[in-house]
Amino acid sequence: MKKVRKIAPLLLTFALTIYLYLNASESAYAMHIMEGFLSPGWSLFWWAVFLPFFVLGLRALVKITKENPELKLMIGMAGAFTFVLSALKLPSVTGSSSHPTGVGLGTVMFGPLPMSVLGSIVLLFQALLLAHGGLTTLGANAFSMAVAGPFVGYFMYKLLMNTTGQQKIAIFAAAMFADLSTYVVTSLQLSLAFPSETGGILASFAKFGSIFALTQIPLAISEGLLTVLVWNWLQKYNTEELSLLNRKMKGAIRS
Repeated sequence: MKKVRKIAPLLLTFALTIYLYLNASESAYAMHIMEGFLSPGWSLFWWAVFLPFFVLGLRALVKITKENPELKLMIGMAGAFTFVLSALKLPSVTGSSSHPTGVGLGTVMFGPLPMSVLGSIVLLFQALLLAHGGLTTLGANAFSMAVAGPFVGYFMYKLLMNTTGQQKIAIFAAAMFADLSTYVVTSLQLSLAFPSETGGILASFAKFGSIFALTQIPLAISEGLLTVLVWNWLQKYNTEELSLLNRKMKGAIRS
């Protein structure tokens, strides 16, 4: 029974992945910022901004797995959750698309730095295996979804936990704002690369942001609710691992 409880999250995530794959639309748009959409200069710039967070995140993950090897399964589940949700895409504007990010759950459990690694690995797999995003734009996509989103989500989680102490509200806000902030940063990246001829970067940012907001706000709210449901499920069937997180991890939930 104990082993079944431990592998249940992975089995559920695998089943959801198969479901989403079988029901995916055949006419796919590029996910995130697609390959070749940014100039070489902007691609290199976002790679340079992203890489320090990846190195720090890798160090954090190595430390976690070395000191608490029991948490490897939970780390895998957080990465799989991110992969499944970020594969659920909706067409948005030319060169990108809207979708949940799934980084909020892992951010709440392990903090923002480990998610810079898990999120970027998810983006790499999607670029190589699903033709979503790209390798040249991986630095930009990773910074928006695997760095900016988790840091904003973690800030909201800590803020609400310290001010209200309401666990479920804090988790909901962390997932929702991690999602929304990803698209604010993506809008900024696109507006910097493609400023409007009339109005410049601000006008371009308003255009990209307004188009994204039409689909991203309801998606972010849905992701927040789904993350709370998954957390409730984890509390019911993975009490030992969550108790360990609560004792060892800075980003863990305080119940």
